[in-house]
Amino acid sequence: MDTNFTPSTEQIAQTKQKIDAYIHSIDANSDHRSGAYPYYQFHEAGEAIRGTVLIFHGFSNKPHQMSRLADYLFRNGFNVYQATLAGHTFIPADKYWPQVDLKPEIANPLREKVQNDPVLQNFFANLAADPGTFRRPGYRQQIALVSRLLTIEPRLLDIMKAIELDNDRDFEEYFISSDMNYLKDARDRLAELDAMPGPIYTIGLSVGGSVALGLAADKPERIKRVVAYAPLLKVYGVERRQYVMLAGPLDISELGWDPSLRFPVGCFTGADRFGSFVRNPNNVHILRDIPTFLVLTQNEDAADLDTNQEFFEDIGGDRNGHRCYLYSSGDMVPHPMVDPTEVSQQMSNRFWQSLYQETFHFLTAGEIDPDNMSNVDQDPNLPQVPPVNRP
Repeated sequence: MDTNFTPSTEQIAQTKQKIDAYIHSIDANSDHRSGAYPYYQFHEAGEAIRGTVLIFHGFSNKPHQMSRLADYLFRNGFNVYQATLAGHTFIPADKYWPQVDLKPEIANPLREKVQNDPVLQNFFANLAADPGTFRRPGYRQQIALVSRLLTIEPRLLDIMKAIELDNDRDFEEYFISSDMNYLKDARDRLAELDAMPGPIYTIGLSVGGSVALGLAADKPERIKRVVAYAPLLKVYGVERRQYVMLAGPLDISELGWDPSLRFPVGCFTGADRFGSFVRNPNNVHILRDIPTFLVLTQNEDAADLDTNQEFFEDIGGDRNGHRCYLYSSGDMVPHPMVDPTEVSQQMSNRFWQSLYQETFHFLTAGEIDPDNMSNVDQDPNLPQVPPVNRP
């Protein structure tokens, strides 16, 4: 692969100036979120690089989630820009994060019904009584909540259909949405790299994976390849999806990976709707020509696996130069599969070093070795990934 891209002092300075200005704008907002800063790792002027990787973290998380991967790619010839997802630099989430809301003339009467319903108020009181352990309603809780909402307001069923179907004509009759802020913000982050020579590669996890794909479809002339780890192209599970669609626009909230962080379920609705944008025929057509590596797991609890696999085939699959790897259920790899210290469903990814190697492999050669992906021992022919405890 050509590594003769040598950024000049001026090109690096221009890029840093733009990113630093963005970081300063975050500091100027009193609602800025602790630790949710974007950052960059650039090689010295005159050093040959392989290109620049623009990385997007997962939903409700921060750029540090991908720091080990960023360090590995930087040490092996890439410049790296760790972006923050749209709105995730600030809290409260209901003010800043992309989401879907019912229009006030519809939402307010529904909220009044919810507030006046003794059954639902008892349910919410039980949740509030133990906030330290509550993250999201369990499977049966979600089914029960949906059933109760439909009992007090049957027209929610028709409203749900308007958001459940991609590009439904009735959506704008019921909803307002800021889901496209994911793309608008990603465009701004990409524009900060305008002065940097060489190709741009996008990498993302979960919602960040759908942003990496959506940005590539939006700017195919600038982005050379995409790596998307379990992109949230559609919320996982029929019951979970119904819960998100019905409860989301009613100000019902959940806890994220940080116990002190609450966000409206409508933020998941917004992520789901942005996934619909990524899957629209125009974007699928464009992405057929941008080599993409999808990494999926059978132990999904966030991104719908069937939707991701269908998307892979829609963009042309292996025959179009794309690659896909699916961790089996027995591999015990969870949805947040990138950082080895991140635990979900009592699982973490013990194959993380091979995952980093094959990410590098794909970015540099457009290929992957499936045998290496399922191996806890690293490929000696690829750059080695240091262990977690390395100083």
